[in-house]
Amino acid sequence: MKTRIITIDGPAGTGKSTVAKTVAEKLGYTFLDTGALYRTCALAVDKINGDIENEEECAKIVAGINIKLFGSKVFLDGIDVSKDIRTNRISTLSSKIAAHPSVRNLMLNIQRSFPKFSSIVAEGRDTGSVVFPDADVKIYLDASLEERAKRRHNEMILKGISVPIEQIINDVKERDDRDRTRESSPLVIPYNSTVVDTTHMNLDEVIETVLKEIKKKLPD
Repeated sequence: MKTRIITIDGPAGTGKSTVAKTVAEKLGYTFLDTGALYRTCALAVDKINGDIENEEECAKIVAGINIKLFGSKVFLDGIDVSKDIRTNRISTLSSKIAAHPSVRNLMLNIQRSFPKFSSIVAEGRDTGSVVFPDADVKIYLDASLEERAKRRHNEMILKGISVPIEQIINDVKERDDRDRTRESSPLVIPYNSTVVDTTHMNLDEVIETVLKEIKKKLPD
């Protein structure tokens, strides 16, 4: 049976992970959270106080670890790190380690192995442009900087974390700049993708829009 590949890319704060996970569940596909892979790489380096700016050191560490994804669970060398990789520190470090071409190359084989076993919904920043350039459906979620920062701010408040909105705007902008200007696999709107501006949409509206686009391109 031919497996299908759906990619959902976009900058930080657009709701990619939640949308991709929900869409995968509704379609009965496997959810591939590529961001979790890079977060796990960053965690592995951080755990041994490695230099996140040193590409050679990061690649050596990443080459020696074992990462497994089981649904929403992420395992690093057999240990469940699903919660550990969701901290603000690891989020920042993950964008730095993801800028290293050698680390990205190591992650490519892992990501591309998923469609061999089942249809997938892959979420990230280069899934439609680099990882799966021939995907059946490509979606690019976007939103204004202010809206994305507000969403992050609300998430942190729910977690009991108090951070000025101005700082979050700066953090999101810096993340955007790193993702869009990195030498290896920068964040771009993939060729032949559908752009969905989520600035004035709630989560249910985004999911409905994405599912309609998928149905239009994959009527069967």
